[in-house]
Amino acid sequence: MPEYVNWLRHASPYINAHRDCTFVVMLPGDGVEHPNFGNIVHDLVLLHSLGVRLVLVHGSRPQIETRLAARGLIPHYHHGMRITDAATLECVIDAVGHLRIAIEARLSMDMASSPMQGSRLRVASGNLVTARPIGVLEGVDYHHTGEVRRVDRKGINRLLDERSIVLLSPLGYSPTGEIFNLACEDVATRAAIDLGADKLLLFGADLGLIDENGRLVRELRPQQVPAHLQRLGSNYQAELLDAAAEACRGGVARSHIVSYAEDGALLTELFTRDGGGTLVAQEQFELVREAAIEDVGGLLDLISPLEEQGILVRRSREVLEREIEQFSVVEREGMIIACAALYQIADSDAGELACLAVNPEYRHGGRGDELLERIETRARAQGLKTLFVLTTRTAHWFRERGFEPSSVERLPSARASLYNYQRNSKIFEKTL
Repeated sequence: MPEYVNWLRHASPYINAHRDCTFVVMLPGDGVEHPNFGNIVHDLVLLHSLGVRLVLVHGSRPQIETRLAARGLIPHYHHGMRITDAATLECVIDAVGHLRIAIEARLSMDMASSPMQGSRLRVASGNLVTARPIGVLEGVDYHHTGEVRRVDRKGINRLLDERSIVLLSPLGYSPTGEIFNLACEDVATRAAIDLGADKLLLFGADLGLIDENGRLVRELRPQQVPAHLQRLGSNYQAELLDAAAEACRGGVARSHIVSYAEDGALLTELFTRDGGGTLVAQEQFELVREAAIEDVGGLLDLISPLEEQGILVRRSREVLEREIEQFSVVEREGMIIACAALYQIADSDAGELACLAVNPEYRHGGRGDELLERIETRARAQGLKTLFVLTTRTAHWFRERGFEPSSVERLPSARASLYNYQRNSKIFEKTL
């Protein structure tokens, strides 16, 4: 089967789920300058063609720095924020204006090779962000550096309803006609919160949040973010992570950090089960829970290949429907990726752990241990003292987790009478 066919089949649930959703996308000035910018524009147009309502927020820091250097002006910062005096504001306005026009032109230029070929794609911008001055902090006057006061929610939604891509620049306007330089992260976060966006997507230089061992952190809860911010200190990765967490605390369901340097990072994050960046979400991305009748189809998909290999005892749909309350599952993005069942053995204080299965693509993430812990907790809650398991292929795995070799004679009579000598399963037990 061609790889793109398999990818499209797996992506189709996300295509349907994202239709008519509002995404706020933040692309810093570094991302606009990067060689991958053209691919990002193409992917944004693709999202628009799939029915996603797009708000694009762009940054301008390196472009401002270039203009300051050209005029011989020295940039000034305090606590990581630019101090925007009158001369600096001229550079900001120049940089932002050129960038906005360049982005609009690039969106138009890529139409010929995009999914929207032959259609009219409109990009809308304007005085959609109201700002106020930061003022004087710790004795430092920030002059024309401001913060977002409000976003024109009704105006933006009207433009989105008209199928326009809304482009927001890091400039805000006061009711008295003043212009303020804003942080693009602040604009994007407030826009996502005020619009009630379904997602906030933040582009950065890295794949996402990188931990102290250099590995990608794929998922976080907002309450886990402060520990990472303390570790990161003051850098751009921390700014992105803080913005993602703030959006989630403000009601945005999911925030994503992806790389502007990685071709296809945005699509990988949105249309694959595991993504390619860092997700910050209020709800769990992966959930261990008790099974419900609606899970029968997913369970069959998971265990059927193992039944074909003789690793698991065959269970029909009817059996699964009848015994569904015995199962615990790990669900990831609507897909059952692992399961295990607990059967109380009649006339005894023992139980049997059965049908422990993990999708091959997820066998190195500790899901089996999570399910074993879940089953042991359930067994203790039912007053069981011993947990038995019968296995043909995973004896060492259970031995490593405290199960001791046992025998048919040690099984309670109700279970011993059903032992299949043809399968010749090895028996292990664990005292709870």
